[in-house]
Amino acid sequence: MNKSLTFLLAAGVLAASTPACAQSWPAKSVRIVVGFTPGGVTDVAARILAQKLTELWGQTVVVDNRPGASGIIAAEMAAKSPPDGYTLLIAPQTSTSVATTLYPKLPYDVVRDIPVITILGSSPQLLVLHPSLPPRSFREFIAFAKANYKTLSFGSGGLGSTPHLAGELLNLSLSIKMVHIPYKGENTAVADVLGGQLPLMFSSLPVSLPLSKAGKLRALAITSQQRSPLAPGYPTIAESGIPDFETATWVALHAPAGISRDLLVRINADVVKAVGQPDAKEKLAQQGIDRVANTPDEAAAYVKSEITKWAKVIKAANVRID
Repeated sequence: MNKSLTFLLAAGVLAASTPACAQSWPAKSVRIVVGFTPGGVTDVAARILAQKLTELWGQTVVVDNRPGASGIIAAEMAAKSPPDGYTLLIAPQTSTSVATTLYPKLPYDVVRDIPVITILGSSPQLLVLHPSLPPRSFREFIAFAKANYKTLSFGSGGLGSTPHLAGELLNLSLSIKMVHIPYKGENTAVADVLGGQLPLMFSSLPVSLPLSKAGKLRALAITSQQRSPLAPGYPTIAESGIPDFETATWVALHAPAGISRDLLVRINADVVKAVGQPDAKEKLAQQGIDRVANTPDEAAAYVKSEITKWAKVIKAANVRID
């Protein structure tokens, strides 16, 4: 056999081997690392996905909780794992797009070191007030806030959280400066809004929606660009006076850098199939999560746009982690 023919045959074997590897994967259990304790939205989303992928792949998919440093410990672990598809990461934007600016010494590059496979789902917030406040619509709130912002404060579950940054984005959009009051968890902040000690906040749907429907809080508008199918009766801030306003808590599936494109695409297709099943969609909706399940390219573009967006807000609002 001449050298040219030998080379061509070898090249053909190599070309065929990569998709074959993707097709034969997984040959053992897969680990999904989560940077938060069990029971939170990110953890629950990971467990919903893990159950469906276990059924689909015929291999056990386990959730490995590694809490600490706002999810940064888990993300760093995933970034340093072998890029063979057996270690994946589910993380919210606070550990990725927001953390890129908020933590100058972040031990990983979000785009380079933990490429995104897909955005699993997204959850907007509701702007809620204590019912004693005068505004009954977001347009009324704009005028009220501009006239009274020096005496207004808003709460959140913590510095750098999505509700915190939503409040800062609102400040910037209206050219006002309401004071941010960080709490150790969203439920504590909501309790103070219910009690009248705190006038307003952005709150997650699972927490705020039942309270607003019961009349215990007044919900004015939702933070998504379009009305949410989870709360269709609430107008968006975008349609109520601030056209470009949009915030959401979203969770994404990531892989370590160096993963092959074939395997990335394979995992993406299976995840889209898994979370598209009716029971998975229903379980995500119970957590206030709208299913997204986009392509790797769409997800990567979105992550980059979120990095740019929140960098501007964090710098303009002078948000700092001490």
